[in-house]
Amino acid sequence: MTSLLIKNGFVFDPLNGVKGEKMDIAIENGKIVEKINEREAKIIDASGMIVMPGGVDIHSHIAGAKVNSGRLLRPEDHFKDVEPKTPITRSGVGYSIPSTFTTGYRYARMGYTTVMDPAMPPLKARHTHEEFNDTPIIDKAAYPLLGDCWFVLEYLKKNRIEECAAYVAWMLKATKGYAIKIVNPGGLEAWGFGRNVRNIDDPVPNFGITPREIIRGLCKVNKLLNLPHTIHVHTNNLGKPGNYINTLETMRCVEDLVENGKPAIHITHCQFSAFAGDDWRTFDSGAEAIAKYVNAHSHVTLDMGQIIFTETTTMTADGPFQFILYELSGNKWVNSDVETETSAGIVPFQYKRKSFVHAMQWSIAMELALLIQDPWKIFLTTDHPNAGPFTHYPRVISWLISRKAREKILERINRKAQRKSLVPTIDREYSLYEIAVITRAGQSKALGLKNKGHLGVGADADIAIYNLNPETLDLAQKPKTVRKAFERAAYTIKDGNITVKNGEVVSTPSGRTFWVNVEAPQAEIEISKKLQQKFGEYYTVKYENYPVPEHYLAIPASINVKAEVQ
Repeated sequence: MTSLLIKNGFVFDPLNGVKGEKMDIAIENGKIVEKINEREAKIIDASGMIVMPGGVDIHSHIAGAKVNSGRLLRPEDHFKDVEPKTPITRSGVGYSIPSTFTTGYRYARMGYTTVMDPAMPPLKARHTHEEFNDTPIIDKAAYPLLGDCWFVLEYLKKNRIEECAAYVAWMLKATKGYAIKIVNPGGLEAWGFGRNVRNIDDPVPNFGITPREIIRGLCKVNKLLNLPHTIHVHTNNLGKPGNYINTLETMRCVEDLVENGKPAIHITHCQFSAFAGDDWRTFDSGAEAIAKYVNAHSHVTLDMGQIIFTETTTMTADGPFQFILYELSGNKWVNSDVETETSAGIVPFQYKRKSFVHAMQWSIAMELALLIQDPWKIFLTTDHPNAGPFTHYPRVISWLISRKAREKILERINRKAQRKSLVPTIDREYSLYEIAVITRAGQSKALGLKNKGHLGVGADADIAIYNLNPETLDLAQKPKTVRKAFERAAYTIKDGNITVKNGEVVSTPSGRTFWVNVEAPQAEIEISKKLQQKFGEYYTVKYENYPVPEHYLAIPASINVKAEVQ
């Protein structure tokens, strides 16, 4: 493997406290090292450019059954953005739901090297991993959907936390999953009977357990298993006016479970969960109240779910929410129920500048990012593709970095939303250091990926170089230049290999698939005996055929953790 030396770049490495200093970065055997023999290394002159760790995306729907269903539902999406075949790359299609190869290329062009799919139905884990295997360059991982699984609900109803922990450990191993995902806790099980839950204290039909008990129980499980990431929560009542109150209550409900000030819960695509008002006529922003809470507490992290004014495809395990969206939009709709585990829905959608609600949603996400003072608590996402395709991240970066860019958007949105928005009153403009936090360092830290998101010795040599000179360019006054630079990295380096040069893909190595291997041998033996019997009662598949073997992953990368449950 070629040694590389990146010279003279302005380095932004927040996990190591580096704030734009001119530094050299040495790479050997896919890792960052202290120094190398310069005469034997390939030299990349990064003079006048910024150097950051490779981008990390904590929440992006890129693979699996729902994504593939979205591709089938929307042939019109295929025509909108075509990936041409080159001597290096394969052809592909898709604007909001790009095909597998296309996904890898487009992330790499932006300097991203690690992406997490946040909603894997356990029963369909094989499909997810098949698509991961087909997605080049980037490292991946998936969060199995566990918040409405019958086994989890039964264990938590009886307060059998250790047995639930043993089951979750088995499930992470069986699905080759990374983190506990909870979507509309209790609501997905209710949706199997055409119902939903109204708030975190509304009992789940047929189980008599509340969303609060599910969230708290799985938070306790997460701690028992010492998982690298917190519980990853899509709140109840997502997308409904007034839901910010439920979001605040969701964050409060695990306050007493916090240890040493560490995060205990991640609220994902928080824009969709920060709505105030009693109905759509009185719709308003609850972002200020959420930001005030997050600023005062250390146990919560969020990601934005930033709206992009464009046509896209919404997809989520939150089946009842998708049905509401189908009724509101009149667009075509796919609904799914995954036996004993979860649900799903897919609806095409368009966000319009002149729509009051859509303009307010744009504003809410901006307010969250600008009002939350600590960038280590709020991360850049669009909940791809729900609020817009991930390819618009550079546009969001330009909005955060430049008040001027935000004002241009505000001039073109719905007038009523302009008057209600807090964005015009906020002077804050993100620095490049803060951008590095919300797009790589913070996300990596929240995920517990120790070798990602930084440029220290021993880290994976995942690096992005952008053609921006912070010494000569006033970034806040040149948002278009910022956007273009982040759209097409000067270089993307993955595990020491140059994969992108001047915005073009030049090599397509396979990425790893991370999964968490929980070491709890006795608990695993005990739970497997019980599951063999239960599978015969609950599932249409046999217990023996359910787990995904490690060799099914093209390049498996297990993260071993020792559980406190025996």
